Amino acid sequence: MDIESLSPPVHQESRKQALLKKKRGGWRAIKYIIANESFEKLASMSLIGNLSVYLTTKYNLGGVFLVNIINIWFGSCNFLSIPGAFVSDAYLGRFWTLLLGSIASFLGMGVMALTAAIPRLRPEACNDPTNCSNPPAKWHLAVLFSSLGLLAIGAGAIRPCNIAFGADQFDTGTKKGKAQLETFFNWWYFSFTVALVIALTGVVYIQTNISWVIGFVIPTACLALSVTTFVIGQHTYICQKPKGSVFADMVKVIAAASKKRKLKSGEGVSFYLGPSTDGSSTTLIQNRQRLGFFDKAAVITDPNELNDEGKTKNNWRLCSLQQVKNLKCVTAVLPVWVTGIACFMLTDQQNIYGILQAIQMEKTFGHNFNVPAGWMNLVSMITLAIWISLYECVILPIARQITGRKQRLTMKQRIQIGIVMGIACMIVAGFLEKDRRASALKNGSFVSPVSIVMLLPQFVLAGLTEAFSAVALMEFLTVKMPEHMRAVAGAIFFLSSSVASYICTLLINVIDKVTREEGHSWLGDKDLNKNRLENYFFIIGGIQVVNLIYFRFFASRFVTEKEKDNRDF
Repeated sequence: MDIESLSPPVHQESRKQALLKKKRGGWRAIKYIIANESFEKLASMSLIGNLSVYLTTKYNLGGVFLVNIINIWFGSCNFLSIPGAFVSDAYLGRFWTLLLGSIASFLGMGVMALTAAIPRLRPEACNDPTNCSNPPAKWHLAVLFSSLGLLAIGAGAIRPCNIAFGADQFDTGTKKGKAQLETFFNWWYFSFTVALVIALTGVVYIQTNISWVIGFVIPTACLALSVTTFVIGQHTYICQKPKGSVFADMVKVIAAASKKRKLKSGEGVSFYLGPSTDGSSTTLIQNRQRLGFFDKAAVITDPNELNDEGKTKNNWRLCSLQQVKNLKCVTAVLPVWVTGIACFMLTDQQNIYGILQAIQMEKTFGHNFNVPAGWMNLVSMITLAIWISLYECVILPIARQITGRKQRLTMKQRIQIGIVMGIACMIVAGFLEKDRRASALKNGSFVSPVSIVMLLPQFVLAGLTEAFSAVALMEFLTVKMPEHMRAVAGAIFFLSSSVASYICTLLINVIDKVTREEGHSWLGDKDLNKNRLENYFFIIGGIQVVNLIYFRFFASRFVTEKEKDNRDF
């Protein structure tokens, strides 16, 4: 007789569940997740990389208004990661949030393709970019903004959940799982970057030199593939159930602590821990240490704050210690998070002003080959991909052979190197812009005779800034947060880019207003030859210098390496 048939039904069911869980997760699931991310990034970045060109040539936009649209859209894509993480954690879970976000992105890209396919959805093109009298009508902008809005909603759902959902596929409670997670961080960044470089080279060229319609249909099809691939891999995923929003809990902790702000430390203060994991009544702990401000949210000041089951009656007055701990986890990363804002100010502006520079530079090679201005963004991505592959496949193995240890650059070192690269990037960009404008004015032409190749150094440096600082910041946030807050870590990471975009929008408008009142705007004209863009680059460079000083002497103290088990190189 089969021994399996004699096993109790409960044991058989437990064995089946364990076997099912064993078949899920790991690299078998990661391939679908990375494929989804790669197709989504291919589509979104084909628009981001060439949006400046599209709005300049097809919507007749320029100057501060053009930069405001792109900056606000960039910022919104990243800011919406906060409500995206909230919906994921509290209601839908990461799988459904990712799926619905991918569908929203697909619809947004579809509308953008329609603006290219139907001429009535945009203004008539201008033959002379320096003297255009066909601005877009309000309803033209309404269609454009609806497309960008759907894409922002999709990005807000995808960005905080993709890394977290990938991390869910590994058991980080084991040494093997932690090692796999570390590898996932780098290869996640590397894989979609390589896919972007391969695909965007062709997509951006098609958009610029062949057809905007075909150029937007391709990313729309890629988003369709993104949704399809993600659904096909559903049977391999480990899907964590929603356990409530950490963001809502943090607001409750702040409210409860504010209500008890006059509470003083004392012997025998009782903390509310929340329901026990074994299902018994609420557990309490006695405090004999200093009472922090946020700790007050978990202090029981009145027995009536608990119901008959020992649970809190009002979450806005009494919170658990775990909720307090979650808020402290977020506040602990804020000093380093601020450093990321300044770094993203640099990389975001390269995506806008760097492309506008390329539009007004000599792009012809040979007899009739025109390099698309949007290709310059690929330089940063290629640089990032080359560095990561060299670092993981060449530098680390050689260092291990020489030292006999698996030694890596620390997060502190990587962030500081990235900031230095950013300073160099802005200095190079500023002096190049002076030369570009001077040669254009000397020749009396809209396009400078300076070759677009001269932009390579600043885009390489921008790519290295991201390779060092952005990757290190993403790793820091993910490692610093507990497992149940991984979506929060992703949201915080993208929020730094959002804040950077909004700050740049404010800074650009202030500079435009002040310099316009003094007689001539540095940034207000559609023709860069009439602006003083190099001064803006030098201001961003100065901000990077301040950021380096800030991180070196203050924020770096919050980057602890002990949880990395001496594996940082």
